[in-house]
Amino acid sequence: MVLAHEEEAVKRTLVVVATYNEVENIAQLVEAIFFALPRAEILVIDDNSPDGTGDWCDSYQQQDSRLRCLHRSGKLGLGSASIEGFRFAVDSEYDFVLTLDADFSHPPEHLPALLNRLNQPDCDVVVGSRYIKGGKIEGWPLKRRIMSRLVNLYARVALRIPCRDCSGAFRGYKVAVLRDLPPEAVQSQGYAYLEELLWRLKRLGCQFREVPFTFKDREFGETKINFREARQAIWAILTLGLREWTGALSGPQRK
Repeated sequence: MVLAHEEEAVKRTLVVVATYNEVENIAQLVEAIFFALPRAEILVIDDNSPDGTGDWCDSYQQQDSRLRCLHRSGKLGLGSASIEGFRFAVDSEYDFVLTLDADFSHPPEHLPALLNRLNQPDCDVVVGSRYIKGGKIEGWPLKRRIMSRLVNLYARVALRIPCRDCSGAFRGYKVAVLRDLPPEAVQSQGYAYLEELLWRLKRLGCQFREVPFTFKDREFGETKINFREARQAIWAILTLGLREWTGALSGPQRK
């Protein structure tokens, strides 16, 4: 099996982290990412965090060029942050882009497993999965576990996505397939962008694979998920599902 650190010698990997008020986590997260993937580079996309997250990144990048920080004018959302990260990866000619949350719910030490799987010819998109054999969740109450399972089942059926975990941001993408994804492709607000992104990449002909991991609820900072976000996600998936089942998709198709 090809090891991640061997591939990194010839292929460029970008790790994208979207942040808003993550100053309690960002220093340890950056250190953990570089420990796992020392040849990778990190792009932090900060939505003008008032707690100083972006300021910390500015200070760090002065001493380590592997980290760059993109400052945005306000809290513009994870979906648009991901698209900006993808555009940066395409324009800068990276080979792979990995995404994870800034709160340590996605273990940085598992990034090499994602990268190794992504490097295989039968994989365009790799999803860190809580819902395949070997994956699990720690720290969630039963009610939240049930809701997450139902939302993922709903997304799989409505959008016909060939993944058991459609709602997590712990993923990897080959930059070559992101070139076919226009900047305006993901239109959903809030966390529904995660399902919409997979749906659009599926419609472009991408091959998906899943790698199990253990999700751990955040220890520091506040969660960004709320009832309004969940309601918007359900509505957005329903809207996309109608387009999926009626074949009314407009936009490019990857052969």
